[in-house]
Amino acid sequence: MEEGTRVITFANGLVAREVIVGIDEGQRRLAYSVRSERLSHHNAAFQVLPEAEGSRLVWIADVLPDAAAEQVAAMMADGLVAAKAALDGVRA
Repeated sequence: MEEGTRVITFANGLVAREVIVGIDEGQRRLAYSVRSERLSHHNAAFQVLPEAEGSRLVWIADVLPDAAAEQVAAMMADGLVAAKAALDGVRA
């Protein structure tokens, strides 16, 4: 973390700077935006929702150009696998 920004390195080596837009601890929600030369727009949020005896993580992102959506979706899918493994206490 840097002031208001999280720097993250993805499994594919891509480094992103996520500007924290808002954190709502009561709603267990985080909104952020990525600044990048490859993206003209990026806005995302994830929220942890109660479900049965556990939780569900909902993660939504809007990106432009449309051509970037497939790569971003793949990175998010990998991120969800890693997050689940971390929360389950196993190595991804």
